[in-house]
Amino acid sequence: MDASRLSLLKKIVDGYMGKAPGLRQYCDKCLRTERWGGSVVLMVVDAAFTSIGLNYFTAVVPRVEDFNRRFVETGRIRSLRQLSTANLSELRKVWRNRRSWAIARSIASHLSTISMDDKTALRSWAGNASLENWRKDPVGRIKGVGLVTFQYLRMMGGVDTVMPDKIVKRVVNSILTEAGCKPVEDDFKFINTAEQVALSCGYRPIELCWMTWLVQREGSLMRMEKYSGLLSKI
Repeated sequence: MDASRLSLLKKIVDGYMGKAPGLRQYCDKCLRTERWGGSVVLMVVDAAFTSIGLNYFTAVVPRVEDFNRRFVETGRIRSLRQLSTANLSELRKVWRNRRSWAIARSIASHLSTISMDDKTALRSWAGNASLENWRKDPVGRIKGVGLVTFQYLRMMGGVDTVMPDKIVKRVVNSILTEAGCKPVEDDFKFINTAEQVALSCGYRPIELCWMTWLVQREGSLMRMEKYSGLLSKI
């Protein structure tokens, strides 16, 4: 990419990033595996609920909070090992989707074989998981775990990357088009391109990814403003 196009690209990305104050601290928390108060159980449940494509802030977050109140805070499920063997009918009182719980329990089952410490387990898995061979990965092979969920878990395990979900792709491809570059549809090429865009503009890939979600408007407000109270908790 020539200098003039890179300069334009950076100007466009800077404009988007300027709409998301506080973004860095949320990304820092994610990369330190400290979302949801540092509970890896809640991170796995979050990823499993998110995998079916419902609105994150209005559908997923309230149900993860409900799960936290019923199971984590009461001591019934404090570890991945406990989540992996949890009673399905009890879990479905919080979230009825069976596939989500199958995903959550299967992820928990694999991670709990890596280490007795949940945070160590997730970070160890994420650090060793290969994007290129994701379908051969024990987590990638779980039915219902797509590339987006795989990348989401890696990010919460400390890997600075992006998720190729529809919002991220739409915003980043819009940025590329505005800068006179070709949009990228292939998921693997998109991840690599988005990472390069972020780094060349002076940002971390995870920051570019999170920005695309937080600048979306719901009604008259951007999510960054509308859900500012939730962001500090999750």
